[in-house]
Amino acid sequence: MLAKIRSMAVLGIDAFEIGIEADIYEMLPGFMIVGLPDGAVRESKERVMSAIKNCGFEFPSRKVTINMAPADMKKEGSAFDLPIAVGLLMASSQITINNPEKYILTGELSLDGTVKPVKGILSMAIKARELGIEGMIVPKENSMEASVAEGVNVYPVSSLTEAIEFLSDNLDIVPFKTDLNELFNQARQYTIDFRDVKGQEHIKRALLVAAAGGHNILLVGPPGSGKTMLARRLPTILPDLSLDEALETTKIHSVSGLLDTSTPLLAVRPFRSPHHTISDAGLIGGGSYPRPGEVSLSHHGVLFLDELPEFNKNVLENLRQPLEDGRVTISRALMSLSYPARFMLAVALNPCPCGYYTDPRHKCSCRPDQIQKYMAKISGPLLDRIDIHTEVPALTYEELAQKTPGQDSESMRVRVMDARAIQIQRFKKDKKVFCNAHMESRHIRKYCNLEDGCQQLLRSAIEKLGLSARAYDRILKVSRTIADLDKSEHIQSPHISEAIQYRSLDRKLWIGG
Repeated sequence: MLAKIRSMAVLGIDAFEIGIEADIYEMLPGFMIVGLPDGAVRESKERVMSAIKNCGFEFPSRKVTINMAPADMKKEGSAFDLPIAVGLLMASSQITINNPEKYILTGELSLDGTVKPVKGILSMAIKARELGIEGMIVPKENSMEASVAEGVNVYPVSSLTEAIEFLSDNLDIVPFKTDLNELFNQARQYTIDFRDVKGQEHIKRALLVAAAGGHNILLVGPPGSGKTMLARRLPTILPDLSLDEALETTKIHSVSGLLDTSTPLLAVRPFRSPHHTISDAGLIGGGSYPRPGEVSLSHHGVLFLDELPEFNKNVLENLRQPLEDGRVTISRALMSLSYPARFMLAVALNPCPCGYYTDPRHKCSCRPDQIQKYMAKISGPLLDRIDIHTEVPALTYEELAQKTPGQDSESMRVRVMDARAIQIQRFKKDKKVFCNAHMESRHIRKYCNLEDGCQQLLRSAIEKLGLSARAYDRILKVSRTIADLDKSEHIQSPHISEAIQYRSLDRKLWIGG
């Protein structure tokens, strides 16, 4: 007898439907799964066999063939255990299910028949909603995440027996519901705030400008000056995630298996800080069966690279494509996947190998050639994509001892959102540009016109300070953002002057190198 069950698989961050066919016929006992299964899918035989027996059913002692369609798409993971088990019981006439095509089944089985959670359930639920499927039978731990995709009934089950009883109309399960707006609003809470940072007001200003225009930022300073503490608070002043942005970000974390069962929806902007020993695949994504990397996990958030020169130079060079395109494309022999990767890049580094080159209270032990070699680890093309460079000095005792709290994140975020609103209105006819950092040459020519006084100021800075040619466009972009923060239609001399200060670490200025 032949039985058909509907399930889902994930490719990239999107799901697609899998048709699972179970056929049993009179031959020597055997169990075969076809349709490009990976190791975890092939091993489902043992899990399914034990789960069926331990739930009081009989495993067929005949030839069993499981086909997973489409046959030319690789299937991976343990999410097919539950539909395979149900299909086998239907094909062996041990259970009768009316209209099984109404449901999507997914879940991993323990040997005792318990249904365990799987990755990517949100992507599956969104796809089920698009296909107009009536309901999904999912592991109990995944029910809250699946219910985020409103429009599809989510039926949580904790065991194979419970799933069979429901499908056989012997058990009523109330669809799991979530108040998405309430969940979204409750989850919009950051546990850190800029008011915790003592002193460093000019660095907060630089971070405010970076957030307002979506600019990448570089922080350089001695150890203990607060670079990491400041960078970690950058997401708290970015505009709130929209629901669509939150769903897209959550999908990436879901397929990576990083979602907490108590947090089915990411409502705050992600902050990722990988260690400097990370590999190419870990940062960009990849593997034999590609997975999202840190740049995709940072989508709509901040990617922070601490101790930048310690990263492998080849790994850093891979950042250039996602910084330009906002996407990562990974090609393999059997597939080509694209992951979203629109993030703000924040990097921090010491000014020299020992860290104390710019610290007046500590003597630097590095030779000039060692400092130049250390800074040369950061390539020009990567530095070209960082609009703001700023020095973070060590704190004085007076700053450390001050009891007055600093500027808080909420007031800073209000200013950022006002500036972003101006930019959204400015670029409303261009679907590829959302903030000043994304401007191309044609946008700069159109929106960054300078008066004669500003032109002369910028010419003097480039000639006298030795700023590189690549600094020119960066200064114009940043000055446009500073003008937006001041709600000024035109770029004025103070805006240019401040933007020039944020290029003080341009490569030509660093120790004369």
